[in-house]
Amino acid sequence: MTSAPAAGPRPPSGERQRTLASSVMVKGKGLLLGQDAQLEICPAPTGTGIVFERVDLDPPVTIPALVNHVVPRARRTTLRVGDATIDTVEHCLSALAGLRVDNAVLKIWGPELPLGDGSAMPFLEPILATGLVEQDAPRRTFRLREPIVVEEGDAMIAALPRGDDGMEVVYDLDYGPQETRIRRQTQVFDPVRDDYAQQIAPARTYSLKEEAEQLWAAGMCRHLSPRDALVIGPDGPIDNAFRFDNEPVRHKLLDVLGDLYLIGRPVQCRVVAYRSGHGLNRQLGQRIARAMRAADLAESLVAGNVMDARAIQKLLPHRYPMLLVDRVVEMDGDRRAVGVKNVTQNEPFFQGHYPGQPIMPGVLIVEAMAQLGGLLMSRTLAHTGRVALLLSLDKVKLRKAVTPGDQLVLEAETLRANARTASLRCRATVAGKSAAEAEIRFMMVDSDQT
Repeated sequence: MTSAPAAGPRPPSGERQRTLASSVMVKGKGLLLGQDAQLEICPAPTGTGIVFERVDLDPPVTIPALVNHVVPRARRTTLRVGDATIDTVEHCLSALAGLRVDNAVLKIWGPELPLGDGSAMPFLEPILATGLVEQDAPRRTFRLREPIVVEEGDAMIAALPRGDDGMEVVYDLDYGPQETRIRRQTQVFDPVRDDYAQQIAPARTYSLKEEAEQLWAAGMCRHLSPRDALVIGPDGPIDNAFRFDNEPVRHKLLDVLGDLYLIGRPVQCRVVAYRSGHGLNRQLGQRIARAMRAADLAESLVAGNVMDARAIQKLLPHRYPMLLVDRVVEMDGDRRAVGVKNVTQNEPFFQGHYPGQPIMPGVLIVEAMAQLGGLLMSRTLAHTGRVALLLSLDKVKLRKAVTPGDQLVLEAETLRANARTASLRCRATVAGKSAAEAEIRFMMVDSDQT
C-alpha cells in the first residue's frame, strides 16, 4: 500500500481503494439522545466497504452501511439490523465520502454517533491527522445511465447521468417567501474541482428556533444550548454565528453526500435536490442501489460466471422438481449472494396453481430464497461439509405475482452467522420490482444428518 492524498479535489478515474493509515477515536454526546458515545474508526481490507459494529451490545452486532439497513426516523439517518440501531450516521458518512474512504470498520459504543459541533469536522479532522493509504484493488464505481427522480409534495431529488467523474451535487434550499430568517440558497459541490474539507465539511446542522423548542419539549437535545448548536431565531443565529453566509444549504448538501454514500459504491452522476431531507435522500439511494444491482446482474449473466447448475447440485441436496435456483451470478464471500430462477410454463406446479391462470406459489418463492441462502452459508469455511436447514421465517411479504416467462432474481444477505446458525435477509424481484421478501434463519447440520 502507498500513501494517498488526504483531501482536496478528486483525482481522475482509475484510482484505487483507500482506507485509514491507523485507527482514530471520536468521543462525545449524541445529537438527539444526548447519551455518551465513543466511535473508533478502524482500517479495513479491500472489499470490506463501510461497516458499523455496536460493540456495546452482547453479542456485538454488525450493521453494514447500506441503504437497505436504513429505517425512517425524523431529522436523522438511522441504521438497523434486528433490534440494534445506530442513529445520526450521516455526518460521519459524509466525511468518509468526502475523503473517498472505501473501507473502514466503525466500532461504536452507544446508540448514536457523537455530535461534536454538528458538522463533519469531528470525523474528518482525526482521519486527516492519521492519513489515508491506497490499497491493492481498484475503486469500483457505478455509472448511472438513466435519470431517477423522487418527488414528495414540493420537494424533489434527482440523479442524472454525468460525463465527468464523481458525484456532483446541486442543492436548492428554499423555505418560501414567508420564511425570512433563511433566504433562498443554492450550493454546488463538484468533487473533481471543489475541496470538500474546506467548502462542505465545516457546515453545521441547524434548526429554527421553534423546531429546537419542539425537540426540547419532546425530551431531545436537552444537553445542548444555542452555543453548542446552530439555532436560528428572528435575528439570525442565537448566541452563535454562521461559518458561511449560506451555511444551511451547505449542511443540506453535506447530508446528501452522507446519505447517498449508503448506496455502497461511488456513483458517477449529477444529483439535483430541492427541499430534500433524509427521507427523500433515502428513497433516491434505494432507487440508485436497485439500478446498480440490475446492472451488476446483467453483467454477471453475460459473463455466465460464479455458479452453474452442476455446481449448485454439489452443494444443495434438492433435485427436480424442488431445486429452485438455476444459477448463482454473484457471491460476495459469506456476506451476499444473487441468483436467478427462470420461471417457465413447464413448471409442474402450474398444472394446479391455477388452471387457466398460472401463478407461482408464494411458498415456492420463499423456498427459492431459502435455497439461495443455503448456498451462501454452505460456501463459508465454517460451514464446509454442512447443509443449511430452515429453522424459521420472519417478516414474510409477498408483493407481486410471478408468472410463466418471468425471471426471478433472488438476493440473500447475511445478518448474523456462526458455526451453528445463520440469519439472512432475502428478497426476490422480477424486472426490478419486489416479488417477495423474508428474514430466514438456518441451522447448519452435517450433511450425513439430512
